[in-house]
Amino acid sequence: MIKRSHIRQFLAVVDAGSFTRAAQQIRVTQPALSTGIADLERLVGAPLFIRNRRQIRLTEAGGRFLPIARDLERGFRSADGFGRAEESDKPVLKLGTIRSVPGEFFQNVAGLLSRDFALEISENSDSELRAAIHAGRLNIAMLSLRSGEREPNVVPLYEEPMVMFVAVNHALAAQGEVTPEELAPETMIARRSCEFLDATSRFFTRHRVRPRFALRSDSDDRCLRMVAAGVGITTAPGSLAIEGIVPIKVSGYDFRRELGLLIDPAWLAQPEMEQRLSRALPAIQRAGADWQDAKVDG
Repeated sequence: MIKRSHIRQFLAVVDAGSFTRAAQQIRVTQPALSTGIADLERLVGAPLFIRNRRQIRLTEAGGRFLPIARDLERGFRSADGFGRAEESDKPVLKLGTIRSVPGEFFQNVAGLLSRDFALEISENSDSELRAAIHAGRLNIAMLSLRSGEREPNVVPLYEEPMVMFVAVNHALAAQGEVTPEELAPETMIARRSCEFLDATSRFFTRHRVRPRFALRSDSDDRCLRMVAAGVGITTAPGSLAIEGIVPIKVSGYDFRRELGLLIDPAWLAQPEMEQRLSRALPAIQRAGADWQDAKVDG
């Protein structure tokens, strides 16, 4: 009999495009995942994936099974939330966020959504959140929007530049703008949650800047506090500034992020969910505009 674990494993491989990444995302070992997929293929009576060293692709049978699997997963999610929605009189909203959303702003958004929904919140990377939305495992994700991303299920909130942060007493703090080459002697701190981590690495490599790293961390708070302590410097969205650090501009480093909401269209198509969300969205968009005025442009 096909179990939910089979569906979950199948969708994880589809969305991740790799058995290794899929196993990491759903927190199982790779052998366990391979066994689960093999079991599912036995149950449906056909191979679902073409496996080679470079990529994983769906077979013809796998392509036919994919919409069935997504429908099944949505049904499981509805069943999961049924009893809890009855108890709280609020439907469950599965909300995901990238880790670099400022805590104060996320607090405002979560507070507005919690008036109409019982929230279940998770943190993950941009790519993993998008995969979860696509697979129906999340209802809404707060993340960095891609250039030109303006579908009906996308809600822009605010835009801000990426800057280099240094300690207030750092020798470069008073310069305002520096060249990439001037940063070559500096010790860096890597924010692993940064949406532009790979692009930033390529930017400095092009300028032959290969700094020493004092810290690599998923915690923005830890990274920025180490900047304030004088341990190193780091790039981050401007609104993440804390006491003891100041932003400086790096010539040619012109990355900007637009924070917004990505919504599962199938979830939004449910009349009750659309009605409840429409009550919260105007206030959420105002919160984004206020944040831009106070923290980015102000």
